[in-house]
Amino acid sequence: MSKTNAVRLLDSLGVAYELRDYEVDESDLTAETVAAKVGLAAEQVFKTLVVRGDRNGVCFAVVGSDRELDLKALARLTGDRKVDTVPLKEVQPLTGYVRGGVTVFGARKRYPVYADESIGLFDVISVSAGIRGTQVLLAPADYLRAAEAHVGAIGKAKPGAPN
Repeated sequence: MSKTNAVRLLDSLGVAYELRDYEVDESDLTAETVAAKVGLAAEQVFKTLVVRGDRNGVCFAVVGSDRELDLKALARLTGDRKVDTVPLKEVQPLTGYVRGGVTVFGARKRYPVYADESIGLFDVISVSAGIRGTQVLLAPADYLRAAEAHVGAIGKAKPGAPN
């Protein structure tokens, strides 16, 4: 596998990681499916969402695949009155990445990063390597440092899921 911009950035920062490839199913790009394919629990695979606030503009929100983004909690953390995920058609122009391959590392522009506090519960987490079909496994502390992420309670249980 050739190195992505995200992986090259991690290399330049001296971050230890493991790459794990998986078969891509275009009809199912969910993080839960990715978790099963890379052999991790769903809560260890973190999805990166592109969000826009009414005051502070675009940012990344990083939450476990077993959770959904709490927009009100993220707005409080960012200092916005209101935030919402950007329309899918804007994701690639803003980040340079396609759905299923979005990562904070090596994005077209450096946006603020907000990670759910559950990220600290694990020894290893997984995030996209910047392309569909490859995940980066690394220590949460290394991720947070490399992403210069702010941590807060921005994830919530999905409807119908046990708390």
